[in-house]
Amino acid sequence: MPFRLLNRLTHTQAVFLMVAVTVMWSIAGVVSRQLESAARFEVTFWRSAFTTISLLVILPLWRAADRSTGFIPDDRAQGFLERHWGVLTRSRAFWISGVCWSVMFTAFMLALSFTTVANVLIIMSVGPLFTALLARVVIGQRLALRTWLAILAAGVGIVYMYGSQFLSAFGDPTVQTGGLIAGSLAALCVPVAGAINWTVVQRGQTHGEKVDLVPSVLLGGVLSSLTTLPLALPFAATGSDMAWLGLLGLVQLAIPCALAVVCARSLKAPEVSLLALLEVIFGILLAWLGAGEAPGIEVLTGGTLVIGALVLNELLGWRSRTGTPRIQTVDKQPQ
Repeated sequence: MPFRLLNRLTHTQAVFLMVAVTVMWSIAGVVSRQLESAARFEVTFWRSAFTTISLLVILPLWRAADRSTGFIPDDRAQGFLERHWGVLTRSRAFWISGVCWSVMFTAFMLALSFTTVANVLIIMSVGPLFTALLARVVIGQRLALRTWLAILAAGVGIVYMYGSQFLSAFGDPTVQTGGLIAGSLAALCVPVAGAINWTVVQRGQTHGEKVDLVPSVLLGGVLSSLTTLPLALPFAATGSDMAWLGLLGLVQLAIPCALAVVCARSLKAPEVSLLALLEVIFGILLAWLGAGEAPGIEVLTGGTLVIGALVLNELLGWRSRTGTPRIQTVDKQPQ
């Protein structure tokens, strides 16, 4: 789809594009199970590095197209990095957002190396509830009763899911619980960092500061690559591994993250939250079909309670949040 068409999406087009985004996000689990030699920090390094390379190419083309159509101002006084990649070196929110993306990139792949795809994705799905809690503390946004109930229900689902797994593991001396604990803690870093990211961006925008989330993704890729490089050496990835990791960097991160930002311009916050939950369903299904990683009954039961609570919370709050402002990601020039 040409860049100029992305700026004129209809609501229906944005919905279908967001569904495609969740499919692209969901391939991480099944692809990571195809790797032959690369492990943990090397996987994270190469995925982040390929994401960085992809965005270094995509962003200048995208921004040039936006300038040519008047979607963003053609300000020649901007610095080189800001003009071509949207990098806002003077913005504290931009740097915090980049660090959060870096934490999410790193923690997600590490979590997948310790525990199952289903466990990781279900923990990640509580991100909107963490964001609501943090926004309550930092910005002072009130939480509806339905949101408190959803937080309680999701908590019960996660406790049941992991409690059942830990009880089974403790009853079987051949099962190691260390991986489950490490993977769970790493996965928990993803929604926490995501909540901080969205809250910082939203708070910055309430004070008149525009933070473009796509360049923040680029910064996150750079930081993740730099921090994991020393731990990734010596490299062990095969040629096949590099092809899979290149696919993750481009198709699972760079392209869908950029497209998700575009979709957020046309969809309301509840719509984005609901559609994003499809990643959990697609991810578990792909890992099941493509890698034989079938979720256990406790995961399905607890996960159903978590996802059900999230979906019900969004549906109940749909009408009351019709006036919720979308997060603006570009400084659009008046038409």
